[in-house]
Amino acid sequence: MATKDSQPSNAGNMQRFRELDQKGQTSQHLLTHDDCEQLWLRYTTQTNYDLHMVNSNQYIWIDSEGGNRSKSRTLQAKAGGYKPDDLPTWNFDGSSTGQAPGDNSDVYLKPVAVFPDPFRPGGDNILVLSECLNADGAPNKYNHRHECAKLMEQHADHEYTLLDMNGWPYGYVIILTLLPRPANGFPAPQGPYYCGVGAGKVKCCLYAGIKISGTNAEVMPAQWEFQVGPCEGIEMGDHLWVARFLLYRVAEEFGAKVSFDPKPIPGEWNGAGLHSNFSTKEMRLEGGMKHIEAAIKKLEGLYGEGNEKRLTGRHETGAIDQFSYGVANRGASIRIPRECATKGYGYFEDRRIGIIMETCLGSVEK
Repeated sequence: MATKDSQPSNAGNMQRFRELDQKGQTSQHLLTHDDCEQLWLRYTTQTNYDLHMVNSNQYIWIDSEGGNRSKSRTLQAKAGGYKPDDLPTWNFDGSSTGQAPGDNSDVYLKPVAVFPDPFRPGGDNILVLSECLNADGAPNKYNHRHECAKLMEQHADHEYTLLDMNGWPYGYVIILTLLPRPANGFPAPQGPYYCGVGAGKVKCCLYAGIKISGTNAEVMPAQWEFQVGPCEGIEMGDHLWVARFLLYRVAEEFGAKVSFDPKPIPGEWNGAGLHSNFSTKEMRLEGGMKHIEAAIKKLEGLYGEGNEKRLTGRHETGAIDQFSYGVANRGASIRIPRECATKGYGYFEDRRIGIIMETCLGSVEK
């Protein structure tokens, strides 16, 4: 079990992510260290393979519980790189991920989106987001992307909490007891943590081509938020899921684990949601406010497991049993930003959606 003396220095890890190519984009407010160690050798040591002849493809998919899984395969390098349609369909043991029975366990992985791999830079290595298909080619019952691809256009604010290996928010002082707890009690109440300065995963996202538009510290200590978008159609979900995968990977390097629990710490602490910003062409034009209000009135409903712990009507949430909306009101179910209300057009933010997200738009009509 971890103690306060067992956490390694992370300067070398931070330097490695800082040195990633940002693909022509800029990121601000990343923590810097003058005394960063050299790039970790295991990520720079060359293998016996010629990196110009082969590339490694990390296939990523979503399992039955909404978690990330991945496996790698090596292919011959291809001039111009691989696109999803160029990549072979693969498979995995669905009985080990809760996605198939043991007597018919093969589930196919169909590539649907490709991103440069920030953990293996310098070659043509890629991350391959994949849909899960059954033996007959139909979407697996846990493949919600297939239906979602027909529906969406949005921008999402994704909150999460970094935990240490004992399950407390990262940065609490931990002592070794029968029941681990913060040694000096809980930290000071919420207030000074929001938009504090620290290091994020934005560098990896920029390298991979994720449409990450921002990041900030959130209200609870060790709680952060990143924004993905604007995106069109299913690109929103693809970029969000690969961003989650990168977040898990970066957290490992710093001795932390990521929680998407809507209320990771009970009591007087904010929960974590997947605030989602929606707009249509009509909403973004002059007179768009009437289209915003018309859409809001169709969105009564609750989204995501565990949301009853978060949507209490306190801590910047609307009550789970009362639907409401308002201008600049973070205590409402849906917020219309002040700027949009002033202009009379723009977008709206659904603040109810939980981290374990279900579609807000319902099923596609047959």
